Amino acid sequence: MGKRKLFCEICPLTYRISQEKEILKRHLSDLLHRVQFAQIPLESSLEELIYQHKSLIRRRLGNVDMELQENKAVNLSLAVKHLDGIVIRPGETFSLWWLVGRTTARRGYREGLTITNGKPAKGIGGGLCQLSNLIHWMVLHSDLTIVEHHHHDGLDLFPDFGRQIPFGTGTSVSYNYIDYRVKNNTRNIYQLRVHVDGEYLCGELRAMHPQPNSYHIHIENEYFQREGEAVYRNGEVYRDMYDKHTGNLLKTELIRKNHARVMYDTTGLDIREG
Repeated sequence: MGKRKLFCEICPLTYRISQEKEILKRHLSDLLHRVQFAQIPLESSLEELIYQHKSLIRRRLGNVDMELQENKAVNLSLAVKHLDGIVIRPGETFSLWWLVGRTTARRGYREGLTITNGKPAKGIGGGLCQLSNLIHWMVLHSDLTIVEHHHHDGLDLFPDFGRQIPFGTGTSVSYNYIDYRVKNNTRNIYQLRVHVDGEYLCGELRAMHPQPNSYHIHIENEYFQREGEAVYRNGEVYRDMYDKHTGNLLKTELIRKNHARVMYDTTGLDIREG
């Protein structure tokens, strides 16, 4: 006998029903736990620049239709308007979806790249994981606390194209139950600035006061290895915390151990035999 299908796997309708159930559960959970969300933007920037980063919007990802990349640019330009200037005060939680809301066609969002069942797909509002990736990378360089973070787990979907940050530091988001959330457990006040300039998605994480610590994220022991018929990408992502005044290393933490199946043509890769 074959494996029994889950309710959400029966057909598109049952998948949608399951999805709406999870969305409702998240709304109820937030109400029950009385989460104090960051929601107030400032037009002016806070004084201290904690970290800044930008990422190319239109990237050639394997055989992905470039029209999806153009649509992603539109989706990003819509979403950043809900996040730019948002201030995260002590005790507040930043939630990507609580601020952005549903990415519907009625609101102007277009069909972009999504990941479904571990494979590239398309859907309205697709491509916003690039936004959560950018925010996550900046947050990793701050004293903020990540309270919800989902990976594109276990899969290396596209070959590197101008990669600037370590593999394994990305995020996966889907309205609203697969969220990216950060809580401010410090006494400092933080602010997110994000915008698109046509070619790049640009971001700054700012604060009212300087941070006592600085951070460095790096990958070690990265390699490709064949396991049976598949090839896997391996590596360990570490975050170093330094005292900004003395320069002393305070601690090193392992934040991600990669073991991701490569889903693209591995020709040209240096592969270890398992």
